[in-house]
Amino acid sequence: MRVTLAGYQAVGLICGGPLTQIRKSAEQLAALGITATLFDPWTRAGRSDFDLVHLFSAGIGTYHLARELRELRVPMVVSPIIFSRHSPSFVRTGLRATRVLQRTGPGIWSDYALSADICSWASCVAPNTFAEAELVADGLGVDRAKIRHVPNGVERRFEFGDPSLFVKEFGLEKFILNVGHVGPRRKNVLSLIRALGGIDHPAVIIGRTTDDPYARACREEAARHRHIRLISSLPNDSPLLASAYAACDTFVLPSQFETPGIAALEAGLAGAKVVITDQGGTREYFGDFATYVDYRSVDSIRAGVISALTAPKDSRLQDHIRANFLWEHVAARLAEVYREILGTTR
Repeated sequence: MRVTLAGYQAVGLICGGPLTQIRKSAEQLAALGITATLFDPWTRAGRSDFDLVHLFSAGIGTYHLARELRELRVPMVVSPIIFSRHSPSFVRTGLRATRVLQRTGPGIWSDYALSADICSWASCVAPNTFAEAELVADGLGVDRAKIRHVPNGVERRFEFGDPSLFVKEFGLEKFILNVGHVGPRRKNVLSLIRALGGIDHPAVIIGRTTDDPYARACREEAARHRHIRLISSLPNDSPLLASAYAACDTFVLPSQFETPGIAALEAGLAGAKVVITDQGGTREYFGDFATYVDYRSVDSIRAGVISALTAPKDSRLQDHIRANFLWEHVAARLAEVYREILGTTR
């Protein structure tokens, strides 16, 4: 079986969850004996070069590729990676309005329409959460018969990070930690910093920082608090990143939404207590083993962090993640989906 994995063009620039998802899926599929390669836009290819393509993200960044794969009649699995705070019925109404406008002439698009087209062309749609599955089915109108839930994953190695590496490098341990990006508003870092400013406890934020007004506001706010430290982004495979998870006490990810937040899975597997947004299907992954906060409220974020800091550590979240969300488990599920699709398309 030859499977090609692809994402949006900027996935390597952003270096977020989708890039990790693509690379780790490819690695674990290869371990199962599946020929898994990453899509190369510079290599000429035709229908005979693909058994199946797995596309990560259904949006403007992947639309043209998905359309061409459809023209070639290549079986396609799509992990949509979409979320809306609107109800499926609202999304459905918005999509219908776009379709009406599209009949008046070309050049009219919406995010909903792009996602719906890509998912409709797919042989299988593989959402990361059941909440996303409902959005795809009820909002975008995708046939439930071709939806297969496939969770996101985490590397086993994060369970065994050496905390002494981070302690030696930065002189900090049992701190509050956030890992992600400083700049995108969705990550809600400014509210996090304001919440941490009122907590007398060392805090570390690790992430790529953009140069825009929001990121500058984050840096300026952090500079007002001596106990908050910003550290440049660390590669996902860095032993120092695994060490940071192992050395921290509480990991905080109060984003506008997460599906579910791979960094939080990594921290939870390392044994950290997790404070996370209640938006985006996070409860499906973290269950009763995390503290949930309202991303819109600095007070809610601060209260959630304080609650976690005062709670004793236990292994329930770590055990839960190990049993359900290792990349090995995800790849095995993907292999089942691929075999099902190829069995029905040949």
